Amino acid sequence: MSTDSAVASVEGMMLKVDPHDVGRPVAHFTPDERAARGRAARAEVRRASHGLWEPSPLRRSPIEMLEDQAKTRLPELGAIRYGRMLASPYAFFRGAAYLMAADLADGTRTGLHAQLCGDAHLANFGVFRSLDRRLVFSINDFDETLPGPFEWDVKRLAASIAVASRERGFSLDRRRAAVIATVREYRRAMARFAGMRNVDIWYTRLDVASIAERLAGSASSKHLRQFETNIAAAAKKDSMRALAKLCTFVDGEPRILASPPLVTPIEDVLPGAEQEHLETVVRNMIRSYRDTLPGDRRRLLERYRYVHAARKVVGVGSVGTRTWILLMIGRDTGDPLFLQFKEAQASVLEPFLGRSEYPQHGQRVVEGQRLMQAAPDVLLGWERVTTIDGQEKDFYIRQLWDAKGSADVETMSPAVLSTYGTICGWTLARAHARSGDPIAISAYLGSGDVFDRALADFAEAYADQNERDYQALTDAVRSGQIAAQTGI
Repeated sequence: MSTDSAVASVEGMMLKVDPHDVGRPVAHFTPDERAARGRAARAEVRRASHGLWEPSPLRRSPIEMLEDQAKTRLPELGAIRYGRMLASPYAFFRGAAYLMAADLADGTRTGLHAQLCGDAHLANFGVFRSLDRRLVFSINDFDETLPGPFEWDVKRLAASIAVASRERGFSLDRRRAAVIATVREYRRAMARFAGMRNVDIWYTRLDVASIAERLAGSASSKHLRQFETNIAAAAKKDSMRALAKLCTFVDGEPRILASPPLVTPIEDVLPGAEQEHLETVVRNMIRSYRDTLPGDRRRLLERYRYVHAARKVVGVGSVGTRTWILLMIGRDTGDPLFLQFKEAQASVLEPFLGRSEYPQHGQRVVEGQRLMQAAPDVLLGWERVTTIDGQEKDFYIRQLWDAKGSADVETMSPAVLSTYGTICGWTLARAHARSGDPIAISAYLGSGDVFDRALADFAEAYADQNERDYQALTDAVRSGQIAAQTGI
C-alpha cells in the first residue's frame, strides 16, 4: 500500500447519525399474548428439532468462505489469522463465526428474535469494570451483533463447549453434561426474567463475588486460587499498566513501542508521511468520534491530548481488520488513556438476516453492546472514515484496557467448565431478555429439558463439522494453497 493511499485511509472523517427510531410506534401485548406467541412457535419449530443438524449438500468449502472474508481485510495480516486458527480446533472455531452463521442459516428458525452477540463462544465472555468501578461479568465482543433468532447465540455457545471439551480430552458424557447444564441455566434464567419487571431486568448484573460463590461448589482449592489470581491480574489491567507494558519515553514523552507485526507505530505504517500531517489526521479521528459520546463523556475526553498511535493485531477472528491504539495524556504522564479504534465490518450474520438498521457498522456494534452488555465502556463510541477513492471504513472506539479479563478455558476441569458454562448461559439469557421478549422465549423453551438435550446433540454434531473444517484448513496450508504464520 502506498503512503498516499495509506494516509487517505485514515483521513477525510465523515460522521452519519441516523435518528432511525424517532417516533416509531411500539406495539404492546399482554403477558398472556406474549406467552401464546412462544407456545405457538413450538408448532412451527419443535424444540427437539434443534438437535438435528448436518451440512447442506450445497455447503461451500470452508476455505472459500474464509478467503471471501479475507478480501476486505489487510492482506499482510492474513497469514497471522490463519496461523492463529491453526493452533487448535477450538482456535479455529473462534475464527469461524462466518462459517457457523452460514450453517445456522440453512436450518429452521423460531422467529423469536433478540439482539444477538453473533459470536457467543466461551472466550467472548469476561470481566471488566463498570461505571461504579466494580468488576462485573458479561459478554465482551460485539463485532457480529445483529438482531436474529435467539437460538443462534445459544447454539454457538453450546457448540463452543463441545469443541473446548474435546480439546481438553473430556468424555462424551462430560461434554454433554456441560452443554446440558449451560442450556438449562439459560432456560431457567429466561423463565426468571420473564417474571421480572422490565426495569429490574435492565439493572440485573453478575459481579465477581457472585461468580466466586458459584465456583466454590465445583472448583478445587487450586482452581479457586487460580480464579483469584486471574481476577487480581484483570483488575490491574488499566491505562497505567498499558503505559508500562507498551510504551517507552523519548525526550520525556511516552511513545508506543514497536513490536512488529503485532504492534506497529503509525509512522512505520505510514512511512514518509510528515509527522504534522499524521497528527492532524489522528486529531480529526478523535474529534469525529467525540461527537458520538454523551455530553459528559465528551467533556472527559477533551481533558486528554493525543500523543501517539499504533496499529495493533488483536484476537483470532478479528485479525486482518484495521485496529489502532491511541495514547492520550491528561494532567500529566501519570494520567494516560489508551483508546482502541477497531474496524467494524459487516456482521457475519448480515448475508443471512439482512442488513443492519444502523447507517454504519461502528454504530451497529456500539448500539448492540449498549443493549446487551451489563455495563458498557463509558467511552464507547463510533466513527466513519472516508478514503480518497471513496471507500468508507467504519470504526468503534473503547478503552483498550479497563480491568478486562477472560477465563482460561484451556485449563478448566470438567466440573469448572460446566459451572463456567452456566455462568455464560445466565449472562446470555440476561442479554437476550433485555433486547428480546423473555416471556415468549421462555414459553417456547418450557419447563422440561427437551431443548437442553437437543442442543447437546447439536453441539456434538457441530463439533464434528468444526473438526472437518479445521482439517481442511490444515490441508490447505500444507499444500501451499494458503499461507499461515504460526506462533504469533
